[in-house]
Amino acid sequence: MDRQITDQTLRALRRILRATDQGGRKLASATGLTPSQLMVLQQIERHDALTPSAVASRLKFGQATVTNIVDRLEKAGLATRQRGERDKRQIHLHLTEAGRAVLDSAPDLLQERFREGFEGLPSWEQAMILAALERLGHLLDADTIDAAPLIDAGVIDRAVD
Repeated sequence: MDRQITDQTLRALRRILRATDQGGRKLASATGLTPSQLMVLQQIERHDALTPSAVASRLKFGQATVTNIVDRLEKAGLATRQRGERDKRQIHLHLTEAGRAVLDSAPDLLQERFREGFEGLPSWEQAMILAALERLGHLLDADTIDAAPLIDAGVIDRAVD
């Protein structure tokens, strides 16, 4: 019985990973962005003039990951950096018109569908799912891995797929 449950759990995990990958591919073909890049753009849109460290904190991404993503967004003309008026040491992020257009044309993110469905669950079930996923992350030694996928940090080249 234990082996059967293990196999079913691995199958469910593979389905989740495939759904995530398919969602990322759909997003990339529609917008040219990765899921993490889109999430950063969404944060900038929701909270104009955020600092990169605030984005990292809100998304639970590493600071270096956000810096890399913002570099790419800025190079693509989707976001800009501006020094703070009061404190020149602070950098504030702003969305460009091109960034707004990309957000308007982006397909529904898997994360958004998850959030809507998950928030509709009773709190006890949310807590149970969270505990199970945290335990699974621990079993896979993923406790300290940055929440942004490696592909968004430029570590994995999607062209090699």
